[in-house]
Amino acid sequence: MAEVLVLVEHADGEPKKVTGELLTLARELGEPAAVFTGAPGTYAKAKAYLAEYGAAKVYVVESDDVAEYVGAPIAEVLAKLVGDAAPTAVLVAATADSREIAARTAAKTDSGLIWDAVAVTGDLVATQGVFGGSTIVQSKVTKGTPVIVVRPNSTAPVAAPGSPAEVTVDIAISDVAKSAKIVDRVAEAKSGRPDLTEAQVVVSGGRGLGAAEHFALVEKLADTLGAAVGASRAATDAGWYPHQNQVGQTGKTVSPQLYIAVGISGAIQHRAGMQTSKTIVAINKDPEAPIFEFADYGLVGDLFNVVPQLTDEIEKRKG
Repeated sequence: MAEVLVLVEHADGEPKKVTGELLTLARELGEPAAVFTGAPGTYAKAKAYLAEYGAAKVYVVESDDVAEYVGAPIAEVLAKLVGDAAPTAVLVAATADSREIAARTAAKTDSGLIWDAVAVTGDLVATQGVFGGSTIVQSKVTKGTPVIVVRPNSTAPVAAPGSPAEVTVDIAISDVAKSAKIVDRVAEAKSGRPDLTEAQVVVSGGRGLGAAEHFALVEKLADTLGAAVGASRAATDAGWYPHQNQVGQTGKTVSPQLYIAVGISGAIQHRAGMQTSKTIVAINKDPEAPIFEFADYGLVGDLFNVVPQLTDEIEKRKG
C-alpha cells in the first residue's frame, strides 16, 4: 500500500487536533506517513500522539534550518519525500503556514494542488467549495502527486494505536529557501476558549450586534456551549472584535459541527468562510437575510431577546 504523507501541525512539538484528523483521513487513502519538522528536541513531544492516531511511519526532520525560517524549507522536505517515497498523495491542513507550504510543494514537484477540501474519497476525488463557497465541486488531480489542503474539522479524528517506524531525513536546505527568517515569536494571549479554526462549535457575531459591548452576548452563549467566538468582517472592521477572529473569505475558514451566526446577514464574503459547517443556525431579525438561504435552522427575531433566552435554556439543560 502506497504511503500518504501527512504534514504534522504542531506547536513546539505538541500536535494539534487537525493532525489526528489528517492521519485518520490518510488511513482511508493508503498508509499514513507523518512528516514532522521542527526544532531539535521537539519530536519527542509528538511521538505518542502520532502513534495513537495510526501513523505507520514518521519522517523526522529536527533542524533549526526548518524551524527558524518561513515555509520554504518545509516545502523542500516534502518535495524530497515525494521524490524518494513516491506517495499516493500529500495532505496538509488549511492553515496560514501550511497553505503556503502546500503551494510551494506542488510547484516544486510539478503536481496538482487542491485547495480547501472538506472530503476526499479513496480514489482521491476531493470535495471543495469554489467561487467564494457559492458552489460545491468535486475535483481530482491529473498531474503528479496530489497535494491536498484539507479544512480542519472535515474528518473526525479516530485513534488507531500502533508503533510507527521512524525515519530520520537528512536534507540540506538551500540558501534560497532560507531567505525569510523568523526573528521573533510572540505567544498569543489565550482566552480559555477553543482555537477558532479547530473548534467543534463556533458562535459568531455581526453587524446586527450594533456595538462592541454587545459581543458579551455572543461570548456568554459561546462559553455556555464550550465554543469559539468568531466575527463577521463588518464587526471586525468596525473595531468591535479583534481581526484574528474574523470568519470569511478574507479571514479564517471554519468547518465546525455547529455554527451559530448572530446578527450576520450572510454576505458571500462571510459565507465563504463557514459554509461547510455541518449545522448552521442563524439568528437575525430580517427574514430576507441571505443567510437563511443556506442555514439549516433559522430564528427570525431580535437577537437581544433571542440570545439571552437561548443561553439561559442551554444553562438550564446543562444543569
